[in-house]
Amino acid sequence: MSWTERQRAMLREIGIPSFWPVEAEPSEAPPAQAAAPQAVDPDQPMRRIAAVAEETIQRAAGATGLADAGELPVQPSARPAGPAGRAPAAPARTSNAPSAKPTELPLGPRPVGVETMDWPALRDAVASCQACSLCQSRTQAVFGVGNEQAQWMIVGEAPGEQEDKQGEPFVGRAGQLLDRMLAALDLTRAEAEATRQVFIANVLKCRPPANRNPQPQEVAQCEPYLQRQIALVQPKVILAMGRFAVQSLLKSTEPIGKLRGRVHEVAGVPVIVTYHPAYLLRSPADKALAWDDLCLAREVMRSRG
Repeated sequence: MSWTERQRAMLREIGIPSFWPVEAEPSEAPPAQAAAPQAVDPDQPMRRIAAVAEETIQRAAGATGLADAGELPVQPSARPAGPAGRAPAAPARTSNAPSAKPTELPLGPRPVGVETMDWPALRDAVASCQACSLCQSRTQAVFGVGNEQAQWMIVGEAPGEQEDKQGEPFVGRAGQLLDRMLAALDLTRAEAEATRQVFIANVLKCRPPANRNPQPQEVAQCEPYLQRQIALVQPKVILAMGRFAVQSLLKSTEPIGKLRGRVHEVAGVPVIVTYHPAYLLRSPADKALAWDDLCLAREVMRSRG
């Protein structure tokens, strides 16, 4: 098999076309029959305008994060029309309205001396950690998996339901996609020599309830464990997958789209930013961008010998 054929096979394995830009794949569904002509709705133009306005409001809410915070509820039902079919103006916010305060979480003491722990002590500290309230809802802490002298280190965000049950990061469909991505680079989480095996860890070691986003206090309490893991593994390259992994490692709120494609550095280790496999399952068109990130990480690895 030629090099080109191997590349194409690897790309097909993780669901990426062997060319760029990505072209739409032909639909396998039979062509739809022509619909019967419908009666003209005289109110259709105004309904279209209302729909566009509603979509604009939703996009603005999503861009600012207000919809997630519950500050700008958007109902799908139509609003009562005012004069000339116009929707009534939303009530203005008063300047003295109380601003939303960050959620205060109960925190416990961090273990002492994390920065000098060896692997057994670090595992015990994570397993018994009560530095935040996540210890009360977890099934078990998810420490990490892989070769402790691996040259590659994968950093994810937080355990999900299956990770919490099995005690291993990146399982389920997202983990299967990650395994295929690693296999395309001749890497594995299974037993192998250090040059081929990776070490995988998450920013948070405990699952947030209902898979909610990690809170800043939780990330801050858990960060010393990840920092010590990086210091013990001493990888040659780190692949940061997902927004919270990137924010924790790089201390940046920039979106992944602006941070990827460049080589960053944490504690002297090159860091490549890419999308989380769970996101790629929802947005398969971005798999090609993730493949570019993997190729960049591979070039960085080769340059470091």
